[in-house]
Amino acid sequence: MKKFAVVLAGCGVYDGAEIQEATLTMLAIMKNGASYEIFAPDIGQHHVINHLTGKEMNEKRNVLVEAARIARGQIRPLSKFDAHSADAIIFPGGFGVAKNLCTFAFEGADCEVNPEVASAIRTMDQLGKPIGALCISPVIVAKLLGDVKLTIGDDPGTVAAVEKMGAHHRKTTHGEVTIDKKRNVFTTPCYMLDANILDIANGVENIVKAMMASM
Repeated sequence: MKKFAVVLAGCGVYDGAEIQEATLTMLAIMKNGASYEIFAPDIGQHHVINHLTGKEMNEKRNVLVEAARIARGQIRPLSKFDAHSADAIIFPGGFGVAKNLCTFAFEGADCEVNPEVASAIRTMDQLGKPIGALCISPVIVAKLLGDVKLTIGDDPGTVAAVEKMGAHHRKTTHGEVTIDKKRNVFTTPCYMLDANILDIANGVENIVKAMMASM
């Protein structure tokens, strides 16, 4: 049975992992005959957003602790990730990716990537194993791998940023998967587009199937 590492950026679209993308990723992995293990870095969130009002809250939270809500407690610190024990790695989206896993939300193309996230992606790349990125997550792949074909949908500002980092962007719509066969990188836009949960389910199912076919 093939095994995916699923990396989460917290819990909640505005300051963590996008919950629908994360949950549907786990579902698609199991539906397609694979298993998964969930990881998140054990670090503080950049900030906490009230998801009802959209306003910042005066409190602190931990990315690993928050991601454990989605994982039902079955999660490990990203520092424990072993690329040799996984067949693929996949990153659901959510603003936490751009705030907690890297600094793209604040620095754009000049962003820095969390060292544990960078190590996981670079090691999987060196081993030639599939790397999947949903929604905004491809910006991390662009920053780390540079010369790679990917998609973030069609947002002009984000497209310009990933191309500045050396990536080759492909404009896509709902459910489409961009595959860089040379680097074994798979991306799909999800909520970078004006989407509904059925669109997300289709995109996630398609990216997981494509990654499985490459193993």
